[in-house]
Amino acid sequence: MFNRLRLVRRDRIGRERAWAGVPRAVMIFFASALLLYAGIKFQSPAPLATAAALEPPPPAQALRVAALGEPQALSQLSSLYLQAFDNQPGISLPFASLDYARVTAWLHAALVLDPRAQYPLMMAAQLYGQIDDAPRQRTMCDFVRQAFLAQPNQNWRWLAHCAIMARHRLKDMPLALSYAEDITRHAGKASGWARQMHIFFLEDMGEAERATVLLGGLLAGNEVTDAREQRFLMERLEQLKNAGKSAPASKFR
Repeated sequence: MFNRLRLVRRDRIGRERAWAGVPRAVMIFFASALLLYAGIKFQSPAPLATAAALEPPPPAQALRVAALGEPQALSQLSSLYLQAFDNQPGISLPFASLDYARVTAWLHAALVLDPRAQYPLMMAAQLYGQIDDAPRQRTMCDFVRQAFLAQPNQNWRWLAHCAIMARHRLKDMPLALSYAEDITRHAGKASGWARQMHIFFLEDMGEAERATVLLGGLLAGNEVTDAREQRFLMERLEQLKNAGKSAPASKFR
């Protein structure tokens, strides 16, 4: 205990002697500099976070080389990088401020790496396609349509989503009908409701006669095998025949 006290006292005396050897002018200058630095930091505005622009993705060949034999993993990382881009340090970007040409390029790059990936299409249809901006919604749906045409039986769900978006959000019935007809024409393995969607869109457009013909042909061709679906469609066909062009509201309203 006494040894420790002597060491503490010796250390204090040593510090006092060290300061005693410093000229008074230097001590005043040092203290003034500290006060000046503190004043500058206090008055300076807080650093502002600035949004970085979304850069275009690397070329497809470069991505394949960078994948090191794991293209699916790099595809997932590319999608996650894009998804996280709106949350930058100190700032949150609205989707509407992003360059959608570059967003599309990143989504396309992810599909180039993994053509069977569904996440890029989900991002296009349900994430970037949900903002209240018609041109950007159309951009995303066009991207989904191109992916659908490349793999119809794999990607029909996302085009069906875009068809409903075009019907209800864009209020563009011709566009919605074209998406629905693409599903009927190209996606033989799509669910029945998606393959029949174009008939109900025709109804919504006031083309009840054409819808009646298509619905009758669908039933006559035995394309619908589910008993409940058959019953529903037969009831719908009977309503169309009875009502003519004054068909009741579609189930998609």
